[in-house]
Amino acid sequence: MRLCVFCGSNAGRQPAYVETASALGQALAQAHIGVVYGGASVGLMGAVANAALAADGEVIGVIPHALWEKEVGHKGLKDLRVVDSMHQRKALMAELADGFIAMPGGAGTLEELFEVWTWAQLGHHQKPCALLNINGYYDHLIEFLDHVAGEAFMQPQHRDMLIVADTIDDLLAAIANYQAPQVSKWIAPVKG
Repeated sequence: MRLCVFCGSNAGRQPAYVETASALGQALAQAHIGVVYGGASVGLMGAVANAALAADGEVIGVIPHALWEKEVGHKGLKDLRVVDSMHQRKALMAELADGFIAMPGGAGTLEELFEVWTWAQLGHHQKPCALLNINGYYDHLIEFLDHVAGEAFMQPQHRDMLIVADTIDDLLAAIANYQAPQVSKWIAPVKG
């Protein structure tokens, strides 16, 4: 099993972000769960990869040529795949992973999560999509998503597809117990 981790190439303001990224990488390796991620050696991405590698875990990095220098591609990976575009990066990460975790990050992290979550809503895959809500980082987003569902722009079962957990143990337990809902290939409009 492999989980794709979406997260920032920056470390963020709070030490808990890097600490939790390292703890997640270690926990995944100890559980014999491979890590698929964006291929950088810096920020939360680097922390996840380095901790998984230190615990003898499988780590696959996927990075576009254009970001090799900017995100400081990880030179310590046995499996680093350099691709031509962001589209190829996301498609390959999705193909390699059995589920997805978003840690704190910026627009890229959110875009990656929302894309795979949308694919799940459309029935393109049945893989779990999750937020690791470190120190309430995603509280406002979660509140907004509840608002979206409350305003009938999202089916409640689609909102419920997104796993939210505050700890690594709760996150991994929820992913392990995930049951994908039955979703038709055509999604009917939300009835308000």
